[in-house]
Amino acid sequence: MNKKALAIGVAGSLLALALAGCGGDKKTDGKSAPAKDGKKIVLRVAYENSKTEPVGVAWEKAKEILNKKSNGTMEIVTYPDSQLGKKSALIDSMLMGENVCTLADGAFYADYGVPDFGIVFGPFLFDNWDQCWKLTKSQWYKDQEGKLEKKGLKLLASNWIYGERHTLTTKPVNKVEDLKGMKIRVPGNKIQTEGFNALGATATGMPLGDVYQALQSGTIEGAENPLGTLYGRKLQEVAKYLILDGHVKNFTTWVVSEKWFSGLTKEQQQWLLETAEEAGKINNEIQQKTEKDYLEKMKKEGVKVVDPTPEVLAGFKEKSKAFYAKGKDFGWSDGLYETVRKAMQ
Repeated sequence: MNKKALAIGVAGSLLALALAGCGGDKKTDGKSAPAKDGKKIVLRVAYENSKTEPVGVAWEKAKEILNKKSNGTMEIVTYPDSQLGKKSALIDSMLMGENVCTLADGAFYADYGVPDFGIVFGPFLFDNWDQCWKLTKSQWYKDQEGKLEKKGLKLLASNWIYGERHTLTTKPVNKVEDLKGMKIRVPGNKIQTEGFNALGATATGMPLGDVYQALQSGTIEGAENPLGTLYGRKLQEVAKYLILDGHVKNFTTWVVSEKWFSGLTKEQQQWLLETAEEAGKINNEIQQKTEKDYLEKMKKEGVKVVDPTPEVLAGFKEKSKAFYAKGKDFGWSDGLYETVRKAMQ
């Protein structure tokens, strides 16, 4: 029994050292402490973006918010820059009940058994941000959240603006026809892949951290993301053409293990939900203030910017219709596009 106890102690110590080596806050051992035994509850928030991007800044603020709400009994530890691995691996760990949180969107949830959720990441679905927020408050959206919980994933918040997604390339794109055959990096999910394929490009899925080198080597010819992310990854150093197509108004969500979340007390759950929501408002304020700054910085660093005319955007929207015609391929419910458009009005 003494040998067994010693082995368990050593294993626990090694786990703590491994997590500390990932670059997180060394004050915690990163373990999923039981929610109801008086120990501090730790949530590891891991994401692809840099700590200086709006989402990173907002989660640093969330640490303070949760600490105050819980009187120091709950703690957030952040791991930016993919320190804990790629998004799909993080979500897989949630399904096993681990205390991990990450940023993800409907396109990923479609790949995890809730196909209708994928439509929120379709190209040119939303005309404005108000439509996004109306949709997230709708019964349709609540139904999708419920389906996701049955799959083992719990959304903490859906009110975070990630940004309007634009396209940065190594050669000029002035209209949608210029995308034909170009290899454009997208996150590794079917919805975003098919969304860009519909615009005529050759969508290429890869982790965000690999994009700089892929652009530099010519493996890909472009990438799409909000300005803050494009600039945060320094992609303007290796791709000098930007078209402000705004193909997706990207609101995003923060997701945790439903099993882990259910292990918290009702009060702890509420603190966490409120924290994620409040931090989302902070994130949105930062996003609005910094977007123009990012654009000006990119221009100063030699990026040639195309602000498309309504006629050019109409060409993009017309091309995007091919994406929505593939609903059966995505496993969507009948009439999903019409249902969602109605829910956001």
